[in-house]
Amino acid sequence: MTMTEISKMSVVERLQTMEALWDSLSYESDEIQSPKWHETILSDRKASIENGSANFISLEALKLKHQK
Repeated sequence: MTMTEISKMSVVERLQTMEALWDSLSYESDEIQSPKWHETILSDRKASIENGSANFISLEALKLKHQK
């Protein structure tokens, strides 16, 4: 499928297509390898939570932070 074909689809059609693609990938999860940096980031975040150094903010604060 080309970008031209995709751009001709409605938003609903594109969302339905994305959902179908994600569903198909979930059945093949054994074949999908996460990059090593994903594991590193998750380990670092888990360690921050466990040692009490993690900082959490509300969704509202996050939205305000990214509006600037």
